Amino acid sequence: MSTQEYDYDDLGLVAGLEIHQQLDTETKLFCNCPTHRREPEESTRSFSRYLHPTASELGEIDDAALEESRVDREFTYLGYDSTCLVEEDDEPPRRLDEEALETTLEIANLLDATAVDGLHVMRKIVVDGSNTSGFQRSALVATEGEIQTEEGPVGIEDLMLEEESAARIEETEEGVTFGLDRLGIPLVEIGTKPDIRSPEQARGAAGRIGMLLRSTGKVKRGLGTIRQDVNVSIAEGARVELKGVQSLDDIETIVREEVGRQVALLDIAEELAERDASVADPQEVTDVFTDTDSGVIAGAESVQAVRLDGFDGLVGREIQPDRRLGTELSDHAKRHGAGGIFHTDELPAYGVTAEEVKIIREAVDADAEDAVALVAADADVAAHAIDAAADRARDALDGVPEETRDALQDGTSRYLRPLPGAARMYPETDVPEIHPEPSDVEPPELLTERVERYQSEDGLGEALAQQVAFGQFMPLYERAVREGVDPTFAATTLESTLTELRREDVSIEVLDDAHLLAVMRLVEDGDLAQEGVNEVLTTLANDPDLTAEEAVEEAGLSGVSEEEVREAVAEVVERNAEQVEEEGMAAFSGLMGEAMGALRGKADGEVISAALREEIQKRS
Repeated sequence: MSTQEYDYDDLGLVAGLEIHQQLDTETKLFCNCPTHRREPEESTRSFSRYLHPTASELGEIDDAALEESRVDREFTYLGYDSTCLVEEDDEPPRRLDEEALETTLEIANLLDATAVDGLHVMRKIVVDGSNTSGFQRSALVATEGEIQTEEGPVGIEDLMLEEESAARIEETEEGVTFGLDRLGIPLVEIGTKPDIRSPEQARGAAGRIGMLLRSTGKVKRGLGTIRQDVNVSIAEGARVELKGVQSLDDIETIVREEVGRQVALLDIAEELAERDASVADPQEVTDVFTDTDSGVIAGAESVQAVRLDGFDGLVGREIQPDRRLGTELSDHAKRHGAGGIFHTDELPAYGVTAEEVKIIREAVDADAEDAVALVAADADVAAHAIDAAADRARDALDGVPEETRDALQDGTSRYLRPLPGAARMYPETDVPEIHPEPSDVEPPELLTERVERYQSEDGLGEALAQQVAFGQFMPLYERAVREGVDPTFAATTLESTLTELRREDVSIEVLDDAHLLAVMRLVEDGDLAQEGVNEVLTTLANDPDLTAEEAVEEAGLSGVSEEEVREAVAEVVERNAEQVEEEGMAAFSGLMGEAMGALRGKADGEVISAALREEIQKRS
């Protein structure tokens, strides 16, 4: 990973964010299906489709949709017992979900954004298979907001409410399989203005927006429920959209690496200009490899080549860690079904000999200062792939192309498609206009304010208050305290006990709010000792169909009388009579653990402690 730092002011860095967050509603945005996720093996049926782009209301076809459609793929969709005809695109959408709209208006309030007078649902063309209809429904809810960061304010361009896409499950050469359980979950998209001037400010802005979203208590938590896209450009470069940044911690790295990539591409363009570089037309060179020992090339139906005049040594130049200009050409070729490209900056290699490199150079009239790129594949694939690689090489003459890229886990990125434009939007005629009433929505308490309240009113320490306020169990903690559960016990159970059980490989994900609340109530009512909570929750995780009371019985932790506690403690003291006579109360700490173990969570620690002190005093 690159550690190079830049003078971002000098480079003219401009960045913006698009934050996508799933809302935690009961039903989906345009139907009454539940929003909980399913496993692929739970599917009850499937169907397949091919998708093609359509023209917008202006009669134009979006470039990104057009390129996506050139890859001929079959899309298979897995349906579940909860899947309806709206999700399958066999029935018109129903009215927009009121709960989702109310939450979105809360978010608008937190962003200091102004709600629109009339909300119109639009269709956004998407033909990558992630929507059964070939488009995503989206509505502008608010504009012109602002958030604060340590490096200054960042404007909010727009707040959208839209339907989540289907979940990609499997991809093969023939097509892609999607699950319909995720399709239609309400999703807000928050787009900032291009006010961000450093990687640190990008992370700070994303963190602030994430805090505001979680403050509503009405957003989904967990992997994949929030995604960040980052738009990055420098003064001499171009706007590049980096899709799918999963973690806040990755944002700074993504921005730094994209700045480095654009700087490197500008350096290459400057050198190509000095060499008066150009790109020739592709041509077939299959005959050159008739007797080749290269397994990849020998098994191909066609080999296509393109001469890159003046590119020698530059195709192999690194522009991001372990990614070169040649990798960029290869990414474009792969979009058309090829496995990638070969180029003379890396040959001879892969079974291609020095003699074959010499012959291929002669075949395309390449001089010493030129490079040659090759694609070996089926005839149609090779022809389209070499054209795509040649087009990307021509873009290198100008510097940085505008495009959408896939953010990778190491902080680098790869080409996905051209930037989308306005031609992909047109009105949704099946959903009526809505006139939102933002004045009816009360702004929620911020998480930072909750931390202060948990300390002052609930008596939590600062660290535990932070954990609860920013954790996924915050709504459940609030409910438990409202219903009389001790705040410190509730917070410790949800943040410490569950973490401990997770580390012990207990399947706590099967425990719902009802399980956890019921166990906490048993402790509060004196029907279960706090010391038995771990064992009862483990029992419930192994059999979620049990009630909390049944889990206590199953775990053998039904409460014992005070007399039974005294008898058990007396037995412990008797077994250690010699130690008690020698040490007196100094033996307490060691015997307390043994007494707790003897009672196995059947009695509260304070009761056991009192009985043990009394028993030791009798014998000392």
